[in-house]
Amino acid sequence: MAPKLVAVKGSKAAPRAVVRQGKGVRVVRRAGPPPPEPFNPNVLDVQSTAALVVNLQSGDVVYNKNITAVSPIASITKLMTAMVVLDAKLPLDEPISLTEDDLDHLKNTGSRLQIGTVLTRDEMLRLALMSSENRAASALARAYPGGVTAFVREMNLKAMALDMMQSAFVDSTGLSSSNVSTAQDLAKMVTAAYQYPLIRQYSTGNGYAVQTASGRMLEFRNTNALIPSPEWHIELSKTGYIREAGRCLVMQTVIAGSPVVIVLLDSWGRLSRAGDANKIKKWIEYHAGRMHVG
Repeated sequence: MAPKLVAVKGSKAAPRAVVRQGKGVRVVRRAGPPPPEPFNPNVLDVQSTAALVVNLQSGDVVYNKNITAVSPIASITKLMTAMVVLDAKLPLDEPISLTEDDLDHLKNTGSRLQIGTVLTRDEMLRLALMSSENRAASALARAYPGGVTAFVREMNLKAMALDMMQSAFVDSTGLSSSNVSTAQDLAKMVTAAYQYPLIRQYSTGNGYAVQTASGRMLEFRNTNALIPSPEWHIELSKTGYIREAGRCLVMQTVIAGSPVVIVLLDSWGRLSRAGDANKIKKWIEYHAGRMHVG
């Protein structure tokens, strides 16, 4: 007979299940997220598998962990997509229609942008950066002169020009796990993307609404939960997630008066990339405050 699960009530401890097997009772604790770590001003340790934090003002590497490890980068890819689109100086007011070619047959992800939706290149770019819209990113590559093949070639040429020698791109969305890079290379990409005003603006927008063919308004939000926080001054942002990459986050932000690039790859759990970022911010602020005392 299969074991019977009986919920245990009245306890504030971690959720438990009681497994009854014959006359015996065995308590099984279910695994949950780790408790928040106490702040240790002497040690900065993040949960992400790879991480890099650079103070752009001083040039100091604040933190590094597995920065040369090559791994999938998911939708962080869309920063490269945006740079290639803007480098081509294509008309941003040109309308682009979503087609069947923009459907995701690799991960089978969905989208609220229906096939047949027509948006301007500018709107597609905004949604790709802010809300990580895969169909928008796909359409941007498809509408490029020469199509997707030419677009991906330009992505890789741009990576070479930025000395991102451990990086490779195969699509504009990041859905393929063959889009790979390192924390070290991605810091270079973030610094380069920061030079584009539209990338700064669109990647840090809190929300945006587009009108569908039926006249209905669709509202989109930023995928970075830190964007609305008054505690943060984020100037460029991009999140990413596929199973092979884990949860990723890159930002250029201002902490304790200095511009800082943060790269976090393969974070554990849904909230851990934000947790790592908050831990980094707190650590930098603490030590900056100590330096200014006395």
